[in-house]
Amino acid sequence: MSVIVTDAGFAHDDWTGGFEGATVLDIASDTDPASLKDQLGGLEMIRVDFPSFADGRGFTIARMLRLMGYTGRLRAKGHVISDQYAMARRVGFDEVEISDDQATRQPEGDWLSRANWQSHNYQARLRAQSNAAR
Repeated sequence: MSVIVTDAGFAHDDWTGGFEGATVLDIASDTDPASLKDQLGGLEMIRVDFPSFADGRGFTIARMLRLMGYTGRLRAKGHVISDQYAMARRVGFDEVEISDDQATRQPEGDWLSRANWQSHNYQARLRAQSNAAR
């Protein structure tokens, strides 16, 4: 089983379209996003595999897909850790799919502490410090 992580916390998977078919695409971390350009219009969901939390190629894939105009549901799947959640959201992922075991090791609170991802980045902290100094 798996747990879906969103800005609201843990949830059950509400995707009912199945994971095989013309509207869903599972891609590996070594996929060249440019090779998908002609398929993006008909896809409702893309799941990008993270084989290891140390493999950051999925973040680049997500960003490239969004820059290429993909507006459907974008899900990181696999070994994404809670410390990476803000980055996942910032590059364009809508949600993260983790195993039940990982959800036990990294409970919902760990993920929720990073759910305010738009405020928790280097530039936002610099702006806050600059405004406070005035």
